[in-house]
Amino acid sequence: MPRTSPPPRRSRLFRVTAAFAVLVALAGYLAVQYLSGDKGVPRCVVGSTEGGEGRTYELSPERAANAATISAVGTARGLPERAVTIALATALQESSLRNIDHGDRDSLGLFQQRPSQGWGTPAQIMDPVYASGKFYEHLAEVPGYSRLPLTVAAQRVQKSGFPQAYAKHEPDAALLAAALTGRAPASLTCSLPAAAAGGPGDAAEVRSDLVRAFGKDVLPSTGSAGASAAGTVSVPVRADDEATSRRGWELAHWAVARAGTLRIEEVSYAGRVWTAGTGWRTERTEGGKSPTSAVHMRLAQ
Repeated sequence: MPRTSPPPRRSRLFRVTAAFAVLVALAGYLAVQYLSGDKGVPRCVVGSTEGGEGRTYELSPERAANAATISAVGTARGLPERAVTIALATALQESSLRNIDHGDRDSLGLFQQRPSQGWGTPAQIMDPVYASGKFYEHLAEVPGYSRLPLTVAAQRVQKSGFPQAYAKHEPDAALLAAALTGRAPASLTCSLPAAAAGGPGDAAEVRSDLVRAFGKDVLPSTGSAGASAAGTVSVPVRADDEATSRRGWELAHWAVARAGTLRIEEVSYAGRVWTAGTGWRTERTEGGKSPTSAVHMRLAQ
């Protein structure tokens, strides 16, 4: 006996009901996303109010951590902020600030450097500190690089097939460089609600990363930083340095950008405190004077 089809009216009613249910579910999802603002999603934001205009650039904690390493390696070599801007714009174009293990032909890492072209071994190039150092090494050999257009300076190092592509990244790279070199106080923040999820932080690992990125002079000795309290790393900032504030903010922003990797829950400097879940806030101090002699990093326990 042949099967009979449902009456047309019932079939249409079923389709309309199913479609309505899908729309309700979608509306509910969008409402939750709108109301929550994607809260709980790890992210970093760098902002600026220079020239009276507010600008921001958002990136993932992974990319912010790599940007912080690139900046630290540059300033450790005594290079100016412009060099850091050029390096960051180059890495934004080549890898989007991700330490990738693939690329065109044998290109690898943040700057897509090629072992076959003498940039180092694959393992070396995949080390962000090494890769950044090699980029700056070649950049420093470009006469007057700081006065050249960014595309020209980057191309002298990279020899890319698309040299003009670096230009579109200059505004974001400049914004990042201003924060990561310490010129723009408290302008980089990261939201890391699950900072402690990876387990407790390791003070020895934090000190090791500091020395690798900034050089051995960043800490007076292996054991002196962080000796004041368990689970805390304190990085001295020389009080007699004319650029004390800038150096302090450079270290503070490095710590914030690397917080997800190193499981840092709190960073404090010059009366400002950053916490993984809430960002920066002003800390009241007795006498109204905020100490600038050290950057303090409290690790997840």
